[in-house]
Amino acid sequence: MNKAIELALFLHLLAVAVWVGGMVFAHFCLRPAIADLSPQLRLPLWESVFGRFFNWVAAAVLVILLTGGFLLMQFGGGHATWPLHAMAGIGIVMMLIFGHIRFAVFPRIRRAVQAQKWPDGAQAVGTIRRLVLVNIVLGVVTIGVAVLSRGF
Repeated sequence: MNKAIELALFLHLLAVAVWVGGMVFAHFCLRPAIADLSPQLRLPLWESVFGRFFNWVAAAVLVILLTGGFLLMQFGGGHATWPLHAMAGIGIVMMLIFGHIRFAVFPRIRRAVQAQKWPDGAQAVGTIRRLVLVNIVLGVVTIGVAVLSRGF
């Protein structure tokens, strides 16, 4: 394996770790830890956390797209093995879900916090929670495909 492929793979896996690991932390650790806070405290905290985390995810998505495209081309492009195409396809679905969360749902949280409309904010956080859970599952499936299909 040449150095460019090794570097691309390292950056790709690092970006995946940031994205999937961040989702796991937020969903399984942060969410339960702040569940007992009042909406007046919890929703501004979510707004702040998501605002920062989504910047990291956006950077990770960019790295994943660039390195994934490079790696796909190195390993056959359109003639690459099915696991590479599966990873690319699932990754694109995950990115589309993230885009919906970031550009459609998250602004509803911002507006709700600014207007102190706590039920609206809670509903938007619930939507993000469900979509993040979908992306966690897709991320784990993608990692599984990457690891378990190495012989193909």
